[in-house]
Order: sequence, then C-alpha cells, then structure tokens
Amino acid sequence: MSRSDHGRDTYREFTEAVNMKPGELSTWLETDESKQVGWHKGGRAGGGESVGHESGRKIINLLRRKRGDLSDGDYKHMRKVVGYVRRHMAQRPSGNVRDTKWRWSLMNWGHDPLK
Repeated sequence: MSRSDHGRDTYREFTEAVNMKPGELSTWLETDESKQVGWHKGGRAGGGESVGHESGRKIINLLRRKRGDLSDGDYKHMRKVVGYVRRHMAQRPSGNVRDTKWRWSLMNWGHDPLK
C-alpha cells in the first residue's frame, strides 16, 4: 500500500469515526460534562485538561483544515482517534447511554454514539 493510499484510508476512517461537526464539538467541549471525563495526565488533583478534551480541540482543527494541508502528525492523530472510537464503542454499556460518562468521553473524541 502506498503512502497516499494509507493517508486516504486514514482520512476516510477518521471522517467515519468523527460524526460531530466542528462547531458542535466546540460547543460540547465547553460543557461541564465534557470537562468531567477522561484521563488527566497530572491526575485530577493536578487540574489540567484530560487527554480526550485535548484531542477534541485537535479534532476541531483537523476538521477545519483542507485535506491537502494535513501533516504526517495530523494523520497520526487521526489514527489515534479512530482507534479510540473503535475500542470505546466495543465497550458500550447496556441501557440508556444518553447521560453517561461513556458517551461524554466519546463525544470529547468527536463521536456521538446517539447519532
């Protein structure tokens, strides 16, 4: 597989995994629920932004850029997003997930499982 094929596949998988629009994700990242979930590099006591919340900000940037302007680092993050969404979706809890930390965490990564 050529490098361009790999990038094309990554881009397609990313756009399939991320089902939130940039404005929608930006609005979500401002909520208390968004800020409550996820793993914090310095631990919760250290404050700081969670890994998923930081990823959400990067996703907004990726969605707003032209495909031709994406770097190797951007594609690397896109693969990370795809992997996270796939793993997390495989762990879906039973019942109504509307107001769950599971859903909120996925939304930080640009995927709303209720869509």
